[in-house]
Amino acid sequence: MDKNFGCQNMVSPIKRVLMKHPKDAYQNQEKVNVQSPQLHYIGKPDFEKAQTDYEKLVAFLESSGVEVHFLPADETTSLDSVYTHDPCVISNGGVILCTMGKEARIPESKAMEAYFESIGIPILGRIEYPGTLEGGDVVWIDDRTVAVGEGYRSNAAGIRQFRELLGHHVDEVISVPLPHWTGPADCLHLMSNISPIDHDLYLVYSRLLPVPFRKYLLHRQIKLIEVPDEEYDSMGCNVLAISPRKVIMLKGNPITQNRLENEGVDVHTYDGSEISLKGAGGPTCLTRPFLRG
Repeated sequence: MDKNFGCQNMVSPIKRVLMKHPKDAYQNQEKVNVQSPQLHYIGKPDFEKAQTDYEKLVAFLESSGVEVHFLPADETTSLDSVYTHDPCVISNGGVILCTMGKEARIPESKAMEAYFESIGIPILGRIEYPGTLEGGDVVWIDDRTVAVGEGYRSNAAGIRQFRELLGHHVDEVISVPLPHWTGPADCLHLMSNISPIDHDLYLVYSRLLPVPFRKYLLHRQIKLIEVPDEEYDSMGCNVLAISPRKVIMLKGNPITQNRLENEGVDVHTYDGSEISLKGAGGPTCLTRPFLRG
């Protein structure tokens, strides 16, 4: 029987992905209006447009051969539950559930645990408080090497537990210190500054990468495409690889898109005005691939 989970890389073709539709995460405009300021959104998403834009993103994934799974609605989670990448990490040994650094998001991993168990995906373990870890801080360099951002969302204790849970499934876990940037209330993950496009091609915002880690990537013969300053806040650095050199990114980042296309990357775009920009979650955040291959 073919394996139905396993995702220790960021660029092989996505086979199965877990998402949560805005109709189930947002539920209604009233909930959006109340929670958006509490969650530090930069605006209140339009409930109807969010659903329309999201459907187009899902249609693109399905047309690319991806089997899309959806988390159901529940009353314990917030608007942020639309960003399914963060509450867990998928290893070749099973799901690692996260204790998230953003307190309002802590219930999300429980909902995710229930769904994965319902479809027969094993749970390898959980990051236990005071350890914290969020999926957006985890970047697989290859299937035996993983980098984890250490900042306000993922801490040293969480990374230590992550290393222990992975055990023989990896050779190396690299801790990457993250800067203060705009402070603990903002969402700065390692993946805010780096998106693997192919095994040897990454999109990066070097201003926020530690020098030793940037040098490490270059030493591994990974070519780096730079995101310009003017396209960082518009999430030009948040790009999801559907397969090697086939990606989807937010509309409105023409310089970054052109730089990717100049490297032979097949670039697709979507309208992220409601589902991405206002809640600071791009296409990598909106998706939790749980099988690549």
